[in-house]
Amino acid sequence: MKVLVVGNGGREHAIAWKISQSPRADRVFVAPGNAGTAKDVENIEIAADNITELVAFAKQNEIGLTVVGPEIPLCNGIVDAFEDAGLKVFGPSRAAAQLEGSKVFCKNVLRAADVPTADFQEFHSAEPAERFINERYSETPDDCPVVIKADGLAAGKGAIVCSTREEALEAIDIIARQKQFGDAGNKMIIEDRLQGIEASILAITDGQTILTLPPAEDHKRAHDGDTGPNTGGMGAYCPTPSIDDKTLRWVESNVLVQTVHVMKRKRNPFRGILYAGMMMTPQGPKVLEYNVRFGDPECQPLLMRLKTDFLDLLEATVDRRLSEIGPLQWDERPSVCVVMASDGYPGKYEKGKIIRGLEEAAAIEDVKVFHAGTRLDDEQNVVTNGGRVLGVTALGDSVATAKLQAYKAIKCIRWDGAWCRKDISDKAITLSR
Repeated sequence: MKVLVVGNGGREHAIAWKISQSPRADRVFVAPGNAGTAKDVENIEIAADNITELVAFAKQNEIGLTVVGPEIPLCNGIVDAFEDAGLKVFGPSRAAAQLEGSKVFCKNVLRAADVPTADFQEFHSAEPAERFINERYSETPDDCPVVIKADGLAAGKGAIVCSTREEALEAIDIIARQKQFGDAGNKMIIEDRLQGIEASILAITDGQTILTLPPAEDHKRAHDGDTGPNTGGMGAYCPTPSIDDKTLRWVESNVLVQTVHVMKRKRNPFRGILYAGMMMTPQGPKVLEYNVRFGDPECQPLLMRLKTDFLDLLEATVDRRLSEIGPLQWDERPSVCVVMASDGYPGKYEKGKIIRGLEEAAAIEDVKVFHAGTRLDDEQNVVTNGGRVLGVTALGDSVATAKLQAYKAIKCIRWDGAWCRKDISDKAITLSR
């Protein structure tokens, strides 16, 4: 079978790499891909949001299955377009993708499904939002624990965590007046800030059967100790000891199943990856948000551990026969992914820096370097092409060993301005003691 993977990040590199291990995968294409996918599979020069050309390529090349990685084409209706053309495609429809594409839609689904989440208010402009903050926190201006979120897609950066009234008013200004997140800020929500340990719980569903994957934990803040601005994710590990089997089963029954049922009742059946961003609070698990695709970088450590044929799993989901797939097989060893980023990220950064030491890093046992923001220059050098550049991922007999292997590989890799967090997975190591 020929397979097409849509996207150019670390998640798509991991997806294409894992699919290519299937004996049924004759050729794997990635559109547009990066320097890493160019080495492992085949790149084609079609942008991930060029739905018309992607459909045409899939038809002309008899693609048996297309797997969509990023959220933007999903929210723009790529699955609908492929299905209308009679092509097999993995991912949710445009209507179902609203779970990620609109924070307001997501919150209303959570409310309808009676899924625990933070209390929230919806606003369509700055003035009523500012009035809400000023009135609610008039007597406690230095104690304003809220999160203000742009309604639409903002590359993982549209949520601003606030502690004071001044910070909240500034966040409203950034989203609704300055429009730093563009049209994503045409609506916003203000929700109570939850306290606890974050975890990512992903499941694959064909709309009827749900297969829950081992829980992972992402590190959203830029700097060590979970400080600094939010990013698209600076690293992840899998599994996380903050989620035991009992909690995972509870989330499956009371969060994932309930959400899938509500989406079906709303005539927006959900098929694909349902990703619940959770907060383990003292009052119990609560949903922060939903994504409708693999998380990046959670995808990398998850797929490092997956032993079940990934292509079989994806195709069974599309064919709505996921119930035929037995229990998923996993490498018992934990995995850790550390993101190497460009100087300046998540703000402005330069591109085109030559990356050295990749082969040396790849030679380390149980390590895979997934490319995210990379490309090949005219001399076929691997150069930086984004803020998050690489996801150095390793397996180990323990989380501590996996972390050691990942950072050992990182020491081999260099470019001007490269940096990473030094504490990825430390919380898991502490919890495991």
